Amino acid sequence: MPGTGHCRACSWRGMAAVGAAAKGPYKVQSAINPDIASERTAPGFPLEKLVNLLDGGAERTRIRRAVEHVVNGDTVFSRENEYFLTPTEQYELAVKRAVHLWQKMKELGWMDDGPELQFAYRIMGGNLAFGVHNGVFIPTITELGTDAQIAKWVPLAKDYQIIGTYAQTELGHGTYLRGLETTASFDPSNQDFILNTPKPSSIKWWPGDLGRSANHAVVLAQLYTQEKCHGMHAFIVQIRSLLDHSALPGVKIGDIGPKMAFEHVDNGYLILQNVRIPKENMLNRHSEVTSDGRYIKKSFDKINYIAMVLTRVKVIASEMVIPLSKACVIALRYSVVRRQSELKPGEMEAKILDYQTQQQKLLPQLATTFAFHFMSSSLETFCNQVKVQIKSKGDASSLPELHALSAGLKALISDACSAGVEVCRRACGGHGYSKLSGLPSLYTWVVASCTYEGENTVLQLQTARFLIKCLNKIDCGEPLPQSVSYLYEPVTSHCSAKEKSDFLKPFIYIESYKHRAHRLIKDAGIKLQSLLQSGVEQHVAWNSTSVQLARAAVAHCHYIVVKNFVETLEKLKFEPEIQQVVKMLCDLYALTGILDTTGDFLYDGYLTGKQLDLMTTSQQRLLSLVRKKAISIADALDYPDKQLNSAIGNYDGYVYQRLFEWVQKAPTNAKVNPAYEKYLKPRFRLAQSKL
Repeated sequence: MPGTGHCRACSWRGMAAVGAAAKGPYKVQSAINPDIASERTAPGFPLEKLVNLLDGGAERTRIRRAVEHVVNGDTVFSRENEYFLTPTEQYELAVKRAVHLWQKMKELGWMDDGPELQFAYRIMGGNLAFGVHNGVFIPTITELGTDAQIAKWVPLAKDYQIIGTYAQTELGHGTYLRGLETTASFDPSNQDFILNTPKPSSIKWWPGDLGRSANHAVVLAQLYTQEKCHGMHAFIVQIRSLLDHSALPGVKIGDIGPKMAFEHVDNGYLILQNVRIPKENMLNRHSEVTSDGRYIKKSFDKINYIAMVLTRVKVIASEMVIPLSKACVIALRYSVVRRQSELKPGEMEAKILDYQTQQQKLLPQLATTFAFHFMSSSLETFCNQVKVQIKSKGDASSLPELHALSAGLKALISDACSAGVEVCRRACGGHGYSKLSGLPSLYTWVVASCTYEGENTVLQLQTARFLIKCLNKIDCGEPLPQSVSYLYEPVTSHCSAKEKSDFLKPFIYIESYKHRAHRLIKDAGIKLQSLLQSGVEQHVAWNSTSVQLARAAVAHCHYIVVKNFVETLEKLKFEPEIQQVVKMLCDLYALTGILDTTGDFLYDGYLTGKQLDLMTTSQQRLLSLVRKKAISIADALDYPDKQLNSAIGNYDGYVYQRLFEWVQKAPTNAKVNPAYEKYLKPRFRLAQSKL
């Protein structure tokens, strides 16, 4: 209830967990572990309002919890014993869940574009099949197809009468789309396209849902008409029979085998050998081929990249920020029930979160979760605006800015979230290494995001290319997109902070981040221009500056995240109790970011060593303040126990009882050990006469 400091949903979350913990031989003594209960006695802020802020409003919180109630109450969606399943069992369960969710959706009247389905995907996360089908295949047709193509294909796809994938990445090419080698050649005599993957490096590799599920694919290929290449375009290709699911003539298809994680996802390969598709299967909202083979462009060249940009925006929130937020909840809850060593001689062992070193590990990760949550929300809002501009007005002028932002932020956020989840895992010691903690699965989930939808260094350089173009616009006096307009603004040469409290003033650290980004971008531009003026070829100059350019892109995106965090903070001026909590997290995120990259701020004398000492004092003070509210802030992320699926992160705090109970369910504890019979038994029997 607002004002009580207790999340409305937490009572049933905790009580549901107690029943599970009490089954084993070591029964709990109360509903909530006293060590974690004491952390929730006085959060000092209306917890429910913070929940609403994160959800985007009280009504969205209500809808999310209603969806959680449906999902958590359905045995098909149960995650019990999930860590003991084989890869094949994981895949089959993921398919079963996806089909069951579709049936549930129809039964409950959830709309395709409604918040219920959005929350359902968030709740189940990576535990559903057909992520590429729903998240990329359908949106690509919606964005690149004509109204007639959308009307033909999308209803079939949404009804699971066809399952599609998005075949872009090849064995030899990923992020560099202009290098794709798959071809689609128009044959005017038959009015169709002939698709080929002409060499091993052109084999489509990695698309999810391709290995075992999909019968159709949006294939990205180089379009050839009248012996001329017109660049990458998208084509709908049927790859398996709808009768018996066998590969169609000219198609070779299969699963690419074991991976680091995501074993329930059937990533696959696709070989196309003279596969013919009808002319109308080219997605041609923005370009078309006439019957005599003439190519007509209706929009600018990069419009076919929009599906990739939209996917990138979507996965930032769903595939990167959520794993970090869950890891924070698990690690923080564990850290207030795990006791180790004496903090004060003669007293009982201390909660490990009372150690400053543990606070330094975990609390900045909590602040980072909030920073990225707000950033992903703002990026999604901008993305929706760009989609409307393109669809309703044919205006794609903001697409380059969206591409640059999504690329740079995807790189920054996936790197930080991967590192952050690993920090949380290691902060839980040996229990964090157990898969039952939930942390290893979260790590392998998020670390994959550093590669898919664009390798991060390549994405940083794509953002840098946009920034250099903006520098050139400044020289010509042209206006700049909003996200880089600060390059026109004057920057101070020295930080004005004199006291440690000054570093808790947002304008002080925003100016610091702006100065750093401004300098690194301009320094990279100056070096690049200097090399070009000295006669160095463009590609050599770019490669010779690429390390600086990548650093400049990171600095730019870091500034954008901090600025957005402060703007979110300012919108809370009529919610002072919530604003106070969010400001602590904003300050902690900003100061930690500077202290982790001090060289960039010391380089040109913007900050002094004395100022960094003051900043360090402020940051450590923030750690102690956030420490007092850490569990309540983590509770505001509002994850039910079933969603965390962690033996050490439950709301009730009974870690050891649950770990012991879950281990009893391991199949290896219920079966005869075959290795004993085959190899150990003969050796052991030799010892009988000797002991």
